Amino acid sequence: MNKGELWQLTAKELAFGIRTKLISSRELVISCLNRIEEVNPLVNALVEVSREEALSAADAADKAVSNGEQLGPIHGVPVSIKINSDQANYATTNGVVAFKDNMADTDSPQVANLRKSGAVLVGRSNSPAFNFRWFTNNDLHGLTINPWNVSRTPGGSSGGGAAAVATGMVPIAHGNDSGGSIRYPAYACGITGLRPTVGRVPQWSGPVDVDQVLSNQFMLVQGPLARTVADLRLALSGMCNFDPRDPLHMPVPLVGEPLQKPIRVGLLRDVGVAKPTPVVNQALDTAAMNLTNAGYLVEEVEIPLFAEAYRLWYLLCMEEFRQIMPLVEQVGDEGIKMAAKHYYAVQQDWWGPSPSLKDYMDGYARRGTLIAQLQQFLQEYPIILLPVSAEQAFEQDADIVSEESMRRVTAAQWSMVSIPVLGFPALAVTTTIAEGLPVGVQLLGRRFREDTLLEAAEIIEAHSDVITPIDPC
Repeated sequence: MNKGELWQLTAKELAFGIRTKLISSRELVISCLNRIEEVNPLVNALVEVSREEALSAADAADKAVSNGEQLGPIHGVPVSIKINSDQANYATTNGVVAFKDNMADTDSPQVANLRKSGAVLVGRSNSPAFNFRWFTNNDLHGLTINPWNVSRTPGGSSGGGAAAVATGMVPIAHGNDSGGSIRYPAYACGITGLRPTVGRVPQWSGPVDVDQVLSNQFMLVQGPLARTVADLRLALSGMCNFDPRDPLHMPVPLVGEPLQKPIRVGLLRDVGVAKPTPVVNQALDTAAMNLTNAGYLVEEVEIPLFAEAYRLWYLLCMEEFRQIMPLVEQVGDEGIKMAAKHYYAVQQDWWGPSPSLKDYMDGYARRGTLIAQLQQFLQEYPIILLPVSAEQAFEQDADIVSEESMRRVTAAQWSMVSIPVLGFPALAVTTTIAEGLPVGVQLLGRRFREDTLLEAAEIIEAHSDVITPIDPC
């Protein structure tokens, strides 16, 4: 094992090295902390770094190895936690100044499972206020930059985690996704990100004594961001243990029955919402060619239900977000206030100024029909290859420039919001660098068949020419 700079190695290599005592967790954590000290002032990905706690946890991890104890899949490996998830003795700030002292008493299920799997928690990653933008900027913690280009977004809302992984601060970052918040930051920063099936990873969002809105129950998931697909698989294996606090968790095996060969892949470019740019189309072509050469049968398809699911997100999620708009107006920063105003302008394009309770109820009813339709399609094509976004990473704050700019942003992001409405797993993987920015593709599969996506993504990744970690521009 070439120790070199330990922060440059993959989580899989590092977990193996710690387990076999080729390296120590303490050595690794010090390496990552030094890297954080070097690049985080430029990127602002981690808004809080727990140096002493991380070193203490690393020492405990090394002792467990020496004692021959049972070790989790990412034992001794540094991981960052997003600021919207409860981590004991840390503030769940959600990027809001008024929440800077909202200290958590216990770990949320997603954090508890990472800790149980052996992760060493080294810091808290940035997100936009209220975690409701594809841009990572807030008045409490400031702006996170895209390490490839400071004028472009690192994605959101898990932009801090993605930027931290891309620059080598941590090999794995925790994220969550109800509208692209794992997949889009991975895409923007040139790494990989997995949105698991709803129910795969136990979770809870927000205060433990507050009822979860339906979109949090049916659309929100917790998942990993990492530099390699193998690291996604490793992290996922450590995040899925049962936690009784999640009412929807399903203890489904991580590997299912082999798919019938040749595996058919539906290539979906456009659903009539936003045409992909030539760079995005080329990424799809490249991924399709790589899968074809590996024995997959790739065929162009049309699936119009995604356009309907895209519009449903703006009915269901934005009506539920409306319930906290008084709080957003009271304590939110100007970015989230303007973004919300523009989101509602987009909603009004389809649903009018005042969607009714019947609209909302009919929307959830229609959601079930669309899920059934997609499940039937996936019987013929178990994997769908589609864009992450119709464009590369947007200009910083493109969502708040104007209503028209927001319409462009939301149209390009049709797959980011339609997939959560439907509840299926999806994965973002990078293919190349074009015009100085990463570009990649997305894979969607059957429920609880993340294994099929990981296998296909590894083929695409093997032909990628993107090298991370990178030094910030």
